[in-house]
Amino acid sequence: MQNENFIKGQGAQRNVVNRFDRYTYEPEDEDFETVKTSFTEVFPKTIVNQVKSQDLPMEYSMNPYQGCEHGCSYCFARPTHEYWGYSAGIDFERKIMVKKNAPELLEKFFQKRSYKAAPILLSGNTDCYQPAERQFEITRKLLQVCLDYRHPVNILTKNTMVLRDLDILKPMAEQNLVSVSLSIPTINEELRRKMEPRTSSGKNKLKAVEILSQNNIPVHVMVAPVIPGLNSDEPLNILKSISDAGALGFGYTLVRLNNTVEPVFVNWIESHFPDRAQKVLNLIRSMRGGKLGDKRYFERQKGEGNIAEMIHTTFKIGKKKFFEGKEFPALSTSNFTGTRDQQLRLFD
Repeated sequence: MQNENFIKGQGAQRNVVNRFDRYTYEPEDEDFETVKTSFTEVFPKTIVNQVKSQDLPMEYSMNPYQGCEHGCSYCFARPTHEYWGYSAGIDFERKIMVKKNAPELLEKFFQKRSYKAAPILLSGNTDCYQPAERQFEITRKLLQVCLDYRHPVNILTKNTMVLRDLDILKPMAEQNLVSVSLSIPTINEELRRKMEPRTSSGKNKLKAVEILSQNNIPVHVMVAPVIPGLNSDEPLNILKSISDAGALGFGYTLVRLNNTVEPVFVNWIESHFPDRAQKVLNLIRSMRGGKLGDKRYFERQKGEGNIAEMIHTTFKIGKKKFFEGKEFPALSTSNFTGTRDQQLRLFD
């Protein structure tokens, strides 16, 4: 039975205390349903981040937006909003920072004499195709710069808006410069509307996998996160569906609720699934050594215990059954020279 006293179309149901703030104040009667999303332009000095985590496969990432409107209660990026003085709760979804100078910063980065090309992950923290992209088109401009400089980029998104940029993605794919990874944690539409309320539907994501594949753009799918007791019965169905649609590979993660993600998720699941909230939370604890989060390198990816092992086994079966013989290509860095190819510019 779902608790009807919640904010629809949103993951966080309230703000949570910023762990860096000594004092906090939030009016008890504040109506968050009437608070509109605001956009603030910020002026970073760099847009490309070097990824230093030992258990992540990418060297670089870039994020044109800080904060995300998609509304996933479990999003690991929520605590990063606290560095800006905001809450990881509702603020993360309603106060979006926009990096309009990102394309110029990326071009300067490519022009550094010391830079040696390596694929850059577009997203990695917050979604580069979240709803704000319709208005600002920063992701599109970043892709154009990558095409101009013949630089490889991996795109990670939950939104089928990526199809808008097929005119850029297709010439990039012809030079082996791009891949797209779509996040599909569930194909149960009722669950999807609660888990990730402002993302594209599972049906539309599967169609996007098909369209991208038909245009020879390599597609990978992230089944993430797997939440025991919610979507942990879906992996085989998801893997079959994405393989049939043309995906060449997949990855998955087990849910973990570090720092202020924990109170956001707990409040969310108690609001949407009050009848099984404690069961789900206890199943997560069984994978995380009695806790809801885990920050240990490598161990945080694997989890522990019988539930985690069952999930790993399921994905191994799915890989053998639906992806045998499929291979995801490595992107090319060989054409990057650090100078723009004017013939590749589609717009100015």
